[in-house]
Amino acid sequence: MTAALRRALPFLVAALLGAGIAIAVGAAAWSGSTSTLVKVERIANEPPNFATDEGKTIDDIYKEASPGVVQVTSTSVVANDPFFGAQQQEALGSGFVIDKAGHIITNFHVVEGARRVEVSFSSNDQIKARIVGVDPSTDIAVLKIDAKARALTPLPLGDSDAVRVGDAVVAIGNPFGLARTATAGIVSALQRQIQAPNNFTIDKVIQTDAAINHGNSGGPLLNARGEVVGVNSQIETGGTGQGNVGIGFAIPINTVSEVVSQLIAHGKVEHAFLGIEMQPISDALRETFRLPADHGVLVTRVVPGSPAAKAGLKAGTHQVVVDGETYVVGGDVITKVDGKTVDHPDQLGAFVRSKKPGDEITLEVQRESGATSIDVELGRQPSS
Repeated sequence: MTAALRRALPFLVAALLGAGIAIAVGAAAWSGSTSTLVKVERIANEPPNFATDEGKTIDDIYKEASPGVVQVTSTSVVANDPFFGAQQQEALGSGFVIDKAGHIITNFHVVEGARRVEVSFSSNDQIKARIVGVDPSTDIAVLKIDAKARALTPLPLGDSDAVRVGDAVVAIGNPFGLARTATAGIVSALQRQIQAPNNFTIDKVIQTDAAINHGNSGGPLLNARGEVVGVNSQIETGGTGQGNVGIGFAIPINTVSEVVSQLIAHGKVEHAFLGIEMQPISDALRETFRLPADHGVLVTRVVPGSPAAKAGLKAGTHQVVVDGETYVVGGDVITKVDGKTVDHPDQLGAFVRSKKPGDEITLEVQRESGATSIDVELGRQPSS
């Protein structure tokens, strides 16, 4: 190594470390040999690589998408005091433009019970928004504003079925009222389930470690091409408080698109309803009790007056405890739906949710008296 290079090397190392790159120099570089080995590695906590065929960076995605992201402010009345009058409460969330007609997607829980809703594209404007329709079962709401088409920047929608674990994503929203904040991360998991505001289940949810906090609700989760693949909705705090701990959930855009099209057309969404509660059959339960089937799901409750009740499905009659888990046995065991094997309640639940009210499904059921097929005409999901 030359004297000049030896003098310059500490400054080179410092510059590389300052840029977020770790450098390791082989022993030969320090021994006076003419052979120099330099190994450059990225530090583990660097942002994921967003390089795509289109060459978009996080900054590119932000510049293109942020003009279409809004802050949503909803005002509701929480009490009517005879002395102080109506007591109002404000909720802050996010949303994004989907077309030139002025439709905006946000979460239902952001505008739930709202008397007045306003959106802002910057700190200098406040535009009145009308609620077109809401769907508590998927936590989605559609708003509409009157604005000139050329002033609106609709965000392109992607395909959430094409999302894979490890994909780079960007979340843009207004956490704690901080307008148009971008955070980046990866898709941490797929096929999660979360609870909707009306206590039904939302399927195929995307889990991400991109920081999502209060105020991000209703904002877009974008892939590396700048397409919306999810609507940020919930966070898991792990009991540590109300801040981000690296686990956030986004409703998949394919689900959102189906809901939004119905809300714009009809102002509401109708979901199919079977009307049972179920439990999976565990190995311990199977080994301990003689069940009418070795796979399927236990019917633990049949909602009175539901399609399942009208079709004659039978719920379990008594409780048993196996390995500390309580089960309700003695009822029907559903093993197939429309010829497809059922091994877990999630499978049957997702199948029903893929149908429409009035559709007919065939359940294969095992009872102590033997196997039977039951045709059920699905009803309309109640409000909760």
